[in-house]
Amino acid sequence: MTMMRHAGVIAWLAGIAIVVGLVIWSGIGSIAYAIASVGWGILLVLAVRLVTVSVAGAGWQLLFPAKNHPSFSACILVRFIREATNALLPMMQVGGDLIGARLIMFRGIAGPLAAASIIVDILIQAVTQFLFACLGVAILVALGASDGLARTIVSSLAVAAVLLVGFYVAQRKAGQRILQWIMSTLTGDRQWRVLGTIDAVYEQLATIYASQRRLFFSSLVHMVGWLVGIAEVLIVFAWMGHPIGLAEAIVIESLLHAVRGAAFAIPGALGAQEGGLVLLCALFGIPPEQAIALSLVKRVPDVVVGVPSLLAWQHMEWQRLQSNGARKP
Repeated sequence: MTMMRHAGVIAWLAGIAIVVGLVIWSGIGSIAYAIASVGWGILLVLAVRLVTVSVAGAGWQLLFPAKNHPSFSACILVRFIREATNALLPMMQVGGDLIGARLIMFRGIAGPLAAASIIVDILIQAVTQFLFACLGVAILVALGASDGLARTIVSSLAVAAVLLVGFYVAQRKAGQRILQWIMSTLTGDRQWRVLGTIDAVYEQLATIYASQRRLFFSSLVHMVGWLVGIAEVLIVFAWMGHPIGLAEAIVIESLLHAVRGAAFAIPGALGAQEGGLVLLCALFGIPPEQAIALSLVKRVPDVVVGVPSLLAWQHMEWQRLQSNGARKP
């Protein structure tokens, strides 16, 4: 965990440096003017973000078994905390999910089920994001993208598909056996306790995967969330006086999330998001300063929504400490 935290801090600082460099390169004044032109449209972007994160929380809640699931409101709250941690804190973008598994246990969910729900939720997000990116690529090709660009993107998606299959296989029996062997080798005398925990998590994974109906509806809800997020791009460019079509917005939003997914090791995808948007927007003749302005406007909800979410996390931890203290004799 310490190594992951240190790596996250280094990546976080590097990302900040890249963002600063891109802002200077594009022209601070031009970017400031583009952002100012969005004006009150930022409130609409904020509203869209509230919807998309809430939808993602609903998709997560659907994965829990009917007889043992947290409330809808609890999943929404923890989902906001997951997003805020990944966006604002200097740790890899999986850190918020680990914290989310811990926090949902405060709502009476057993540890193995909490862990399994997070694992499956991450996979469903990744799969629906992959399908969203495929939609973006198909539209990009239809709009006349060069063969070289199309082949490069398709090759990247092929690699992503292999990784997704591997992540799924790791959650099944074959993955369980491999993990048991690794942990028994590393943990020595503590292996039985560790392996018992692993078995419990895989048992809950099997329970979640056994409900095809819940998996389908969770996937559908997550896909709706990705599609709703397109509105952020449409709003920002419309308010900047450079409106774009729905097709262009889908390409930009879908492939932006693909870039963010590839940059999972960088907290908040700092630098990667800005650089990716400069390249994606250039495909449609959108100047760099407007592309970076879009990225910075997109980061406003990260802060406006994220800071209260982090405070809510600390409040939940404080309540937990008080509760544990009250139970002690």
